Amino acid sequence: MSEMNNKDEQIVEEVTFTLEDCSPELRQVVKFEQVPAELIDMLVNVYKVSEPSTREAWNSLPASAQNVLDNFEQFHALVALSQSYSGVDFLSEMQGTTFPEDMDAEAQAEYKAAALDKVLHNCVKDMCKQLKKARQNPPMKREFTTIFQK
Repeated sequence: MSEMNNKDEQIVEEVTFTLEDCSPELRQVVKFEQVPAELIDMLVNVYKVSEPSTREAWNSLPASAQNVLDNFEQFHALVALSQSYSGVDFLSEMQGTTFPEDMDAEAQAEYKAAALDKVLHNCVKDMCKQLKKARQNPPMKREFTTIFQK
């Protein structure tokens, strides 16, 4: 019987990423923005999972907006930081949220997930808007490029 249980058990290997597993651009953003150590794990995880949707947003930008930054990795790092801070703020706000009594735990979880997804999506949209504005706003463009100067 124990042999059968061993076959049925799935071994789930948890993968832990560190800042060293990420791009130099993300490490530069962390250094420049002095990101607190408590936020690094979340930032790294957001960075790792957000790449496909961030790349899609980057590819939809006009070349003139892309040229504000040197490359996609810089954009990706900035988006991940924005999403991390927004995610923390959102989750903190949700702690005090009172749901209707007739809303079960599953419905609450679905609501929270959908709302968080919207918050994270809005971070990407906002960063795209900022890059478009920075094309014709030298001080704003400088704010972007200063982050990545070594």
